[in-house]
Amino acid sequence: MSYKIAQIRLVSSHPEVYEPCDDSFALVDALLSDRNNLLELKPMLCMEVGCGSGYVITSLMLMLGEEANGAQFIATDINHHAIKVTQETMEAHGVYAELINTDIASGLENRLAGSVDLLVVNPPYVPTPEDEVGREGIASAWAGGENGRSVIDKILPVAEKLLSKWGWLYMVTLTANNPSQICRQMMKKGYASKIVVQRSTVEESLHIIKFWKDNDIEADTNDVITNSKAVPLGIVDSVRSQIQRLSFWGSCDINTTTN
Repeated sequence: MSYKIAQIRLVSSHPEVYEPCDDSFALVDALLSDRNNLLELKPMLCMEVGCGSGYVITSLMLMLGEEANGAQFIATDINHHAIKVTQETMEAHGVYAELINTDIASGLENRLAGSVDLLVVNPPYVPTPEDEVGREGIASAWAGGENGRSVIDKILPVAEKLLSKWGWLYMVTLTANNPSQICRQMMKKGYASKIVVQRSTVEESLHIIKFWKDNDIEADTNDVITNSKAVPLGIVDSVRSQIQRLSFWGSCDINTTTN
């Protein structure tokens, strides 16, 4: 069965806002593939960090539809042009989310702490010189600093603070970002992970990783801290093996990332 997602012809645009491309499509496909699980999760608060054109947050609202049972939606972006474009995209599709012009979730962390059930992030992941990170306009959509990790590493602790105890995080990464290390980092915080969608572009391999709180991992991690034993890496190794088994196929050339 197919479900509604945002129509490209109705997605608004601006010269300083990056348009949807493979990373956006892969992220939406990941959410679509997990739709039934998302409905079982019954998220009350859904959030996108870095909404860009509004393609992803609009698609999420459309695919969940009335079955979302009154879920609330929030989206943020550091680029004020992106906020306007996302508003236009949502209006064209007849959906609504609260839009906030801020860096990641600045000013929202305390208010939303522990209350976000679904967090979606397509971060600036492209490896660039550090001085390109945080620039105004469209550059903010892709400049990720060394190994493309500068912004990702800022987002992860914010995500941990925002997520509810049963919350899920979906994040776009590249091979250059060292996704297995990201999973290891999150595992130390008690989060399990798996690759939901993996795709190759002309230049890189995309991985949409899902994170969720796992009490067993948290218990193992606490045991490690107490007994100074090695952290079990089964889940990280599983993610790594998935990355190594990537199936490559052609798609549009990504030099930047869209939110």
